[in-house]
Amino acid sequence: MSGKQGAIVPQPFTDLARLSLNQATTQRWSLREAVDGCVRAGIPSISLWRDKIADVGLAAAVRIVRDAGLHVSSVCRGGMFPAATAAERQARIEDNQRAIDQAAALEADALVLVCGAAPDRDIAAARAMVADGIAQLIPYAAEHGVRLGIEPLHPMFAGDRSVITTLGEANVLAERFDSSVVGVIIDAYHIWWDPDVYTQIARARGRTLGFHVSDWIMPLPDMLRGRGMIGDGVIELRAIRSAVDAIGYNGPIEVEIFNQAIWDSPGDEVLALMCARYLECV
Repeated sequence: MSGKQGAIVPQPFTDLARLSLNQATTQRWSLREAVDGCVRAGIPSISLWRDKIADVGLAAAVRIVRDAGLHVSSVCRGGMFPAATAAERQARIEDNQRAIDQAAALEADALVLVCGAAPDRDIAAARAMVADGIAQLIPYAAEHGVRLGIEPLHPMFAGDRSVITTLGEANVLAERFDSSVVGVIIDAYHIWWDPDVYTQIARARGRTLGFHVSDWIMPLPDMLRGRGMIGDGVIELRAIRSAVDAIGYNGPIEVEIFNQAIWDSPGDEVLALMCARYLECV
């Protein structure tokens, strides 16, 4: 499928089999609280953030998730490769290796790479640092059986979070490496606006390691903490899901929402609404 035109829009889901809670959505919950919340809500998968893993320790995190019978869709996050000095860049490689260790222990589908911003306004040099950083990680990731998912971020984050801002860029970068180790993460919030999005989703066939959903609400309340609950915004989520399905991705669909109002709400209420909207809108 080269574009949205002619796509068969899928029927709504009738169960939660592919749903995953990204821990960002329940920011105030600890890892154990998030795992327990998933069990109560019938959500079979979870994406863990490294700060939450660090709070309990890796061995405890593995035990908590396994005892609950949850699948780990991803570990967030690795990346942040560009830095002003060689020593800083090497330190970031070593931190990414620790992230790979965590993803391997948790048997995660992927380690999500948020690639990093330019340290000195030289965006071209920063992009080269990203490519070099990924290349350095590949032997270690392959040895540990971990796949690296390049997540392009919306261009508004180019100055502080990622110089990789379109799915097209992420595809070109991923295609430089073995698809058994490096792929892309498709996050609807970051790529929905791109006029080339459906062509680029089609291009990601065989390399898509994750699919994330939230919504773009108007007006955007905050640049970072402004994502909306699925169904509250302007993104054609089901059309994007159709395109992702069409390239053969049938893995977990993570709900990843950075939103202060949602963080301040009772977690179980957030999960109940999230599940309902997933069935209704995704």
